[in-house]
Amino acid sequence: MTVTEPHEIVERTLALALSDTDDCVVIVSTAHEANLRWARNTLTTNGESAESSVTVIAFLGKDADAVVGSVTRSGFDPADLPDLVSAARAAAQEADRALDGGPLVSGIPVSADWTDPAGTTTGQVFAGVAPTLGHAFVTGAADGIEHFGFASHSVTTTWLGTSTGLRLRHTQPTGRLELTAKSHDRTRSAWSGTATRDFADADVLAMDAELRQRLQWQGRRIEVAPGHHDAVLSPSAVSDLVIDLYWSAVGRDAAEGRSVFSHPGGGTRVGEQIAASGVSLYSDPGHSELSCQPFAAAITSSGADSVFDNGLALTRTAWIEAGVLTSLIAPRATARDTGLPVAPAVDNLWLEVAGGSGCLADLVGRTGSGLLVTCLWYNRVVDPQTLLLTGLTRDGVYVVEGGEVVGATSNFRFNDSPVSILGRVADAGATVPTLAREMGDYFNRAAMPPLLVTGYNFSTVSQAS
Repeated sequence: MTVTEPHEIVERTLALALSDTDDCVVIVSTAHEANLRWARNTLTTNGESAESSVTVIAFLGKDADAVVGSVTRSGFDPADLPDLVSAARAAAQEADRALDGGPLVSGIPVSADWTDPAGTTTGQVFAGVAPTLGHAFVTGAADGIEHFGFASHSVTTTWLGTSTGLRLRHTQPTGRLELTAKSHDRTRSAWSGTATRDFADADVLAMDAELRQRLQWQGRRIEVAPGHHDAVLSPSAVSDLVIDLYWSAVGRDAAEGRSVFSHPGGGTRVGEQIAASGVSLYSDPGHSELSCQPFAAAITSSGADSVFDNGLALTRTAWIEAGVLTSLIAPRATARDTGLPVAPAVDNLWLEVAGGSGCLADLVGRTGSGLLVTCLWYNRVVDPQTLLLTGLTRDGVYVVEGGEVVGATSNFRFNDSPVSILGRVADAGATVPTLAREMGDYFNRAAMPPLLVTGYNFSTVSQAS
């Protein structure tokens, strides 16, 4: 029998594995991508690509006594499946007993689209934005502005099958558009980005107008000394900070005293007030604007994931409610060992502040004085115990006086904690989908409000532009 379709590969691999393993999970993934890139108002490259992989997770022994081996092959040949299964079994034989061992997930019906072909994309997805990009390039050249950037779109389809009968499939579209505008003398630079599922909602003309406004603001230079200043953070900048917070919210790390979410006397800070009273943060795979994979699919186990949880249904999870920490990322094994509720990681984030209203410009208009930060870059964790981050502002920091932007200042290095920042929220706009400048490569589905934060620590001047 010829085995070529992804769902057939899952079935064939499971049949091979169950002849000499106790349990097995097979994950097949295909990804199709299209991209455009441009520099100095000229399209430089465009292309399409496709890739695929198969992961076999072999279990020897049951539940708490299981050992696990996981092997992934990319660009696989179906004829190599027996070797892949053998490699996974050999890896299991060499492994120590799994600390997250437990029963595999079962009892979930087969996805209705289980046998459907992989989702795909082509360069045609850019048909709606290409003409407006061309217009921005032509008018930019005439006005002394150079545009740099890229647009990318991928469609990833995942098939997950297990020896307990799960047959789950999900297709995930992911797109982003990043546009940087520079003056011809390269003394001014501004960035704008957007996340999208299909580019139907990507408004290049609005992005270009925003960039032009920021370049104009940079025409007046105002020196501001480093230090603690009130800061208006764009949704993109907020997203970069909150994604770091989310990735640090691992229940096992907190329970073991290794994170900002650890209670000083032992245990975790779940149930404690950690943010301003109006702040709420949640994930929901079924969200109409941020929909994502509704089941767990882990190739290997970590503090945030467990191969024993493959196929576990994901639902709406509140991480922070009205400023109170309500959940930490907890696979079933973490929940068992710590008493935390089961809360698998979900691939989206929604932050809102009660009473928040208006857009970024409205928030600036309500701000007496401060610095407007449009995006962050090169964020790194300095101290996990406080979640102190260091990073850079980039492509423009603007001086706000009397509710208006009156000029631009230097870029800065900052040192601050997103947990502390969420406790110092003085005002907020409405929540909107956004693209994190630093983390957008890895986390695409986020919606954040612009925030006015008191005492943001701009530690030193940065030469980054």
